[in-house]
Amino acid sequence: QVLLVESGGGLVQAGVSLRLSCVVSGLAFGNTAMGWFRQAPGKEREFVGSISWSGGDLTYADSVKGRFIIFRDNAKNTVYLLLDSLEPEDTAVYYCAADRMLLTTSVNFQPGYWGQGTQVTVSS
Repeated sequence: QVLLVESGGGLVQAGVSLRLSCVVSGLAFGNTAMGWFRQAPGKEREFVGSISWSGGDLTYADSVKGRFIIFRDNAKNTVYLLLDSLEPEDTAVYYCAADRMLLTTSVNFQPGYWGQGTQVTVSS
């Protein structure tokens, strides 16, 4: 059984940073590309960024480029999303996702497995 468990969300003020974590089990994490998505109230889920299986290449949505960073620790089966300079517009439920295919790049990432999400609320 594949499990993705996010943590690290919370209520914060604008301008601060947060680090989200996603611990993965039940698949070959070290060979799997990972991604982060978010869904704001009343909006569709949107792509935030992705990281290749090796961590060697990354892709980000324009809305977060330069503020958010994805990285992974394959020894801990964990992918992280560092959110810097948070804005109220970043308020959303953040989801991590895993690709069903192995050894894919960040550009070709396709979400196949999902976590339950973690809420990030940014106050002004």
